[in-house]
Amino acid sequence: MASGPDVSEHSPAPEVVLAIAERAAREAGALVYSKVDSLHSIEYKGEIDLVTEMDRRAEELIISIIRESRPDDGILSEERVEEKSGSTCRWIIDPIDGTTNYSHSFPFFCISIAFEVSGVLTAGVVYDPVRGELFTAVRSGGAFLNGKRVMVSTTAKVERSLLATGFPYDIRTSKENNLDHFSNFAVRAQAIRRAGAAALDLSYVACGRFDGFWELKLKPWDVAAAMLIIREAGGLVTDFSAESATVEDTSRIVASNSLIHKEMIEVLKRV
Repeated sequence: MASGPDVSEHSPAPEVVLAIAERAAREAGALVYSKVDSLHSIEYKGEIDLVTEMDRRAEELIISIIRESRPDDGILSEERVEEKSGSTCRWIIDPIDGTTNYSHSFPFFCISIAFEVSGVLTAGVVYDPVRGELFTAVRSGGAFLNGKRVMVSTTAKVERSLLATGFPYDIRTSKENNLDHFSNFAVRAQAIRRAGAAALDLSYVACGRFDGFWELKLKPWDVAAAMLIIREAGGLVTDFSAESATVEDTSRIVASNSLIHKEMIEVLKRV
């Protein structure tokens, strides 16, 4: 029988990289949170896609901490060109997920750090510095919030579910802008929230605060860590065709407690 990639040979223990990720996330989170009410230098990467100087400062801090003990690993981070290496290990980093929120001092943003070996996610951290909440997971080791194990919700129907979503940065110019899916779910679900930080939305699915989530045109750094956290909490993460989602294809993500997944896919197929 064929087996998946070997992630054990010549790779660090997940607990080792998790400790690095936790330290990096907490230190970057403290830096970011200390400046949340300050004026920020803002640049626009698109009409509504922006970056602040704190994104770059947090990114530099995270990478410097990683490089102290893992100098040869590859790094994929939002605000810089991917640093490839001969190693099978790679870090996937979002220094501030929810930059628009952050730039307006709206307290819903996070730091997201994932680690993969040969394309397999083995550790993930999502840190909310506002609430001091640290979501963590290692492969086959369960999901945790501040050290306490978490599980997805037991809601069995979309009509009883609280869902989350977001809208792509090209909402003004592209017809594929999620407004049609939003309309379809709005008349099916109990309620929908659009808070503006996908990694936190997904982490909320993992701990049962949300029952499901969907979004278009996300990037690997938006979802990598939370994807592992949800799966370790007993949930599902797929594309809109119900095929298992991967870090390499994050353009159509749907996540749930697994119980409402089929129904969510059916709603998404209506478009």
